[in-house]
Amino acid sequence: MPKAIRNYVKYVDAVNRVVGLFAMYLVFAMIGVLLYSSISKTFFLPALWTLEMAQFIMVAYYLLGGGYSMQLGAHVRMDLMYDRWSEKTKGKVDSVTSLFMIFFLVILLYGGISSTLYALEYGETSRSIWSPKMAPIKIVMDIGILLTLMQAIAIFFKSLATANGKDIT
Repeated sequence: MPKAIRNYVKYVDAVNRVVGLFAMYLVFAMIGVLLYSSISKTFFLPALWTLEMAQFIMVAYYLLGGGYSMQLGAHVRMDLMYDRWSEKTKGKVDSVTSLFMIFFLVILLYGGISSTLYALEYGETSRSIWSPKMAPIKIVMDIGILLTLMQAIAIFFKSLATANGKDIT
């Protein structure tokens, strides 16, 4: 593989590793928000923002960790035949399926950016009583989708190298 592709894979893996490790700790932030929600509902007036904030944190956790999850191979895969294949066959199949994933993520990113631009242009807010601005979480969603797309492209290159009997690292 050309050096530019090897560098791309190396840097995308590094960025997604850092972002993914950060995203893992968002679970603790979500637990804190939900704990505050429980305490405030029990002893004080219920906070109106807690449930929606927990949902926003969960969205960030899920989408920002997507690329790192792909990097680790922690996603769901049907192993009915896959485990029996040679490494080259796995690389070929993964190369083809990566293209479908890349196509899906490009369409998802296009829709996400369109939705984010709408939220920024019109000051879109949630329909809840708290009514937070939607643009910040939509920006986080777009970043997560972009990082996952970049990781999918890196996985495509890794799979292509495996299909050719080479190691990209």
